[in-house]
Amino acid sequence: MPLPARDIVVVHSSDLHVDHDYTARLHGGDGTAGLACVLDAARSAAADVVILAGDTFDHHRLPQVLIERAATVIAGAGLPVVVLPGNHDPAIGDAIYRGDSLARLKNLHVIGITHDEAVLFPDLSLEIWGRAHRDYDDMIPFERARPRSTRWQIAAAHGHYEPMPDRNGPHPSWLIGDADIAATGADYVALGHWNRAARVGNGTVPAYYSGSPEFAGTVNVVRLSEAAGVTVMRAPLAIARERSE
Repeated sequence: MPLPARDIVVVHSSDLHVDHDYTARLHGGDGTAGLACVLDAARSAAADVVILAGDTFDHHRLPQVLIERAATVIAGAGLPVVVLPGNHDPAIGDAIYRGDSLARLKNLHVIGITHDEAVLFPDLSLEIWGRAHRDYDDMIPFERARPRSTRWQIAAAHGHYEPMPDRNGPHPSWLIGDADIAATGADYVALGHWNRAARVGNGTVPAYYSGSPEFAGTVNVVRLSEAAGVTVMRAPLAIARERSE
């Protein structure tokens, strides 16, 4: 694939938990407010792609009017949105993503549903891959690495980081370890499941949790540059600014 002639900008968020209960109460009844703020921030950052690394929706039993509202927000973003289903919104048979409201969106790409494992953006020479939660049981997010086929590659996972995970213990909890992150060989690893933003791993591959919009109050802005390499910064969300005023 030809190399892109400019830097690529990706906005990474997770754990939005769109719902009509807890999240909605935090935003005056609008359970899609966090989603809207993340996508607004992506537009402000001139992002090429948005990654939502798990638990975009709190569960699959949401009212249709809320699902339609979320679909409107995503469609209005005007840029590609890549979703990795997490433990709250796994890619099960009756997943919310399979309904008409979300399935019809041309800019929504759901790993495990619309794409098996990876979403390819040829014009950007970028591949985003991950292993979706396909049920509510335990799984290994990076059980196997995906060989690189593009100049830029981002790996996404939803799970709990432990430097050296004990997967034989009583609480496996979708564990992600240093060796798992390093084995991806990716340019950036987009993680979800933690509400706080954090960099993790042993430094071999840049791996970050974005944190949730409400707790972290930011998104990760990832710049992929031939000249400067990979840089990551946190950009504040309007929702956080409003709370501080």
